Amino acid sequence: MSRIGKQPVPVPAGVDVTIDGRNVSVKGPKGTLTLDVAEPITVERNDDGAIVVSRPDDERRSRSLHGLSRTLVANLVTGVTEGYTRKMEIFGVGYRVQLKGSNLEFALGYSHPVVIEAPEGITFAVETPTKFSVSGIDKQKVGQISAVIRRLRRPDPYKGKGVRYEGEQIRRKVGKTGK
Repeated sequence: MSRIGKQPVPVPAGVDVTIDGRNVSVKGPKGTLTLDVAEPITVERNDDGAIVVSRPDDERRSRSLHGLSRTLVANLVTGVTEGYTRKMEIFGVGYRVQLKGSNLEFALGYSHPVVIEAPEGITFAVETPTKFSVSGIDKQKVGQISAVIRRLRRPDPYKGKGVRYEGEQIRRKVGKTGK
């Protein structure tokens, strides 16, 4: 049995969970998130008020969806209580970022500035011209927009220039040796 799927998801005070068939809705101080749980998985509340995710059988699909569904429900609860933040940094001469309204404007060595619009539920914060963060209550959206931003200028393996996650280690390569 899935070790992660067996664990109940604790529901903190101030969080309201509504389970309607396959639809799980979590409302908290930061907002509301919903999730449609995959077919064989069932979600219910136990006597303690925690959320329990269970599966009907031990088929391969059920086993794989069991832990996933439990983690997705736990991410909903964490998102509406604490939220998610992804810190990022820019390396390179002349590379910088600035906040224009709710959008981010990047100077990444192209002939034009690159503007990333904030999707609904996502906020950007710029600490310095080379450090910024992406925040929101939906973990998937925060990760997706962070990946889109990183793809604008991936870290270069030779010089290390580009956009990267904070603390990310880039595999460096040795350049050509001249005669």
